[in-house]
Amino acid sequence: MDSITSLQNPKVKAVVALQQKSSERRKLGLFVVEGLREVEHCLEAGYQLDSVFVCPTLLGTKSFHTEAPCYEVTPEVYEKMAYRGGTEGIIAVVKARSHALETLKLGKTPLIIVLESVEKPGNLGAILRSADAAHADAVIVCDPLTDLYNPNLIRSSIGAIFTVPCVTCTSEDCIRFLKGRGIKILTAQLQDSHLYYDTDMRSGTAIVMGTESTGLTNQWRKAADAHIRIPMLGRLDSLNVSVSAAILLFEAVRQRQTSP
Repeated sequence: MDSITSLQNPKVKAVVALQQKSSERRKLGLFVVEGLREVEHCLEAGYQLDSVFVCPTLLGTKSFHTEAPCYEVTPEVYEKMAYRGGTEGIIAVVKARSHALETLKLGKTPLIIVLESVEKPGNLGAILRSADAAHADAVIVCDPLTDLYNPNLIRSSIGAIFTVPCVTCTSEDCIRFLKGRGIKILTAQLQDSHLYYDTDMRSGTAIVMGTESTGLTNQWRKAADAHIRIPMLGRLDSLNVSVSAAILLFEAVRQRQTSP
């Protein structure tokens, strides 16, 4: 295992660039994963590693084996490369994969979260965690404003970006995909809507959510089979989108577990 001790090493600069620039990730087809658990989830999902950087001081007695080029780095170099602290002393550069609708493999009664123009990678990461917990079939991100390999998204998902099938597409393509498979479209909105727990989610269901600032566009409202809402009993009229997604996902889980 080669050692890297200089902050000016080209490999260190390359990792920093991948962490900071989505354009660099797209150009090279690479992204960065930090943390032993996250890297293991990444490998279990079938991703290929390009290179690995290990800080023995931080990794401690834990072990990690890979056939990819592996470099030992000092704590100072690791701190320079890492997007966040406390990631167990391992950073992997990973080869990106295609995230297209055609790659989805759905069950007979799929449960899907659809997000239109999601803005904050932290919110998407939190939604992926809830989708994993609810054993959702997929998360579809329409007209995304952030890329799926944003380091903050990977961090906030704690690896769920690798455990839940997640794809990107246009809203038009997604609507066509869902209707072509007979999947019920439920849009989360305040206007002209029914309480979410009064809506049947036992068949194939896509729960569609928009941004907290502007909500969903009209094309989704028109395409919906039903409009649903979470009752707001306080003075505010909305929840964080990741909280709303968790509530709606687990209502679907409740209905499916209690149905005859």
